[in-house]
Amino acid sequence: MGPIIPLNAVSPVWAASLSPKLASRMQFGWTISVHIIFASLSIGLAPFIIYFTWKDVRTSEQRYARLRSFWVKVFAAGFVMGTVTGIPMSFQFGTNFPQFAEVAGELIGGPLAFEAKMAFFLEAVFLGVLLYGRDRVEDRTYLISSVLVGFGAWLSGFWILIVNAWMQTPRGYEMVTRNGMEVAKLTDPFAAFLTPRMPWMYVHMMNASVISVALLVAGVSAYIVWKKPDTEAWNTALKMAVVLLIVSAPFQAVHGDAYGRHVEETQPQKFAAMEAHYETGQADLHLLAFPKSPEALTDPRAENLVTVSLPAVGSFLASGGDFDAEIIGLNEYDENPPVALVFWSFRFMVGLGFLFIGLALWGGYLMYRGRLSDNTRYLKAMIAASPLGYAALLTGWYVTEIGRQPWVIQDELRTSEAVSSTLTGTEATLTLVGFVVVYVGLVLTALYTLKWLIREELQLLGVRESSEGRWHGPLPGVSDDD
Repeated sequence: MGPIIPLNAVSPVWAASLSPKLASRMQFGWTISVHIIFASLSIGLAPFIIYFTWKDVRTSEQRYARLRSFWVKVFAAGFVMGTVTGIPMSFQFGTNFPQFAEVAGELIGGPLAFEAKMAFFLEAVFLGVLLYGRDRVEDRTYLISSVLVGFGAWLSGFWILIVNAWMQTPRGYEMVTRNGMEVAKLTDPFAAFLTPRMPWMYVHMMNASVISVALLVAGVSAYIVWKKPDTEAWNTALKMAVVLLIVSAPFQAVHGDAYGRHVEETQPQKFAAMEAHYETGQADLHLLAFPKSPEALTDPRAENLVTVSLPAVGSFLASGGDFDAEIIGLNEYDENPPVALVFWSFRFMVGLGFLFIGLALWGGYLMYRGRLSDNTRYLKAMIAASPLGYAALLTGWYVTEIGRQPWVIQDELRTSEAVSSTLTGTEATLTLVGFVVVYVGLVLTALYTLKWLIREELQLLGVRESSEGRWHGPLPGVSDDD
């Protein structure tokens, strides 16, 4: 048998592989980025599906039946994709972060099991009723099924966020030695499950999901209304989406401000990274920030940024009313998170949040004037904004997760210590590439499914597509109620 040749000696591709730590972090980050899109789709669609089902059962109007049928199909597609993209994450705890699984297993195992056995199966069973049971079960049973599906989606988010909130502000445990290793032992389930971060994170994430889906529903509805302005069903959907935005978008801004104070109290290093605040002392509030040079994109600091700031207002907001409050700077820490990613992600998220408030108020004004479906500019704006809710949600999640670094469990376990010691850079890089390719395929499949459903809906409304791909007016004699 010939000598064994190291894989990285065969090709420069393998020699250029990432470190196991970086590749593992990128792989899990990519996996959860895709998964969270589908998970938030289920959460955000829940109020729409319950409302449309309730109105369908109560009024028997065709417009509500049409909307219920369409969005239940979208929910089902998202549920399948969420399942496929979510299952590998639990395996990555073992393959890429076994030390984390060993240390935190007693704390995170229960909530993850509850999520599967309580929430997932609740959604799966009653989603089947929603898909195939409209003519097979009583109206009351069908309506209850919609409520249980929505409840399952929100319950799933509850159990998953229990785990993440514990990683941010761990409580209800003590470190003990087992087999020569320090591990977390559960001492108080209520304290571990209901950490200081949990209520903040849950409300913010659920509302972010509602905003994301409201923008998606508004975008799809606006597109169909643009093609067929007299469609009663999709004008109804557009109005509901705008109403939800009017409520949820401003609430997110108010809640986010209070949430930021909580972050400063519990994770001051993350808060400092959000504002690129290096020197301990008063903190300004940067309303706008623009880089003076390319260096500012990778290392944002006061001296290389052009900012529109309110002096000391950062201290005022973080402390809840004290302009002189001292904010700990990043220079006080030995190791900081990737500040640029946290700083710019936070700015992007907040900027989009104010855009959503503007779109909501604009839509509310048009509704008041009775011109919502007549304003082509607004319809096109909502079509363009339909994916932006997910962009804001993802960047907010990056602030949460990247801002916690270098810790995977705050102040207990570093990410570098959680990564497998037997995993090679080549192995981690190969699986990262594999996950990227497969998950891109899944996202494209989901987008194609949504496009197909919209195309089918337009055809049912009598809007024809020519061989050149252009849509023409409704067929003679075809109405919205057909």
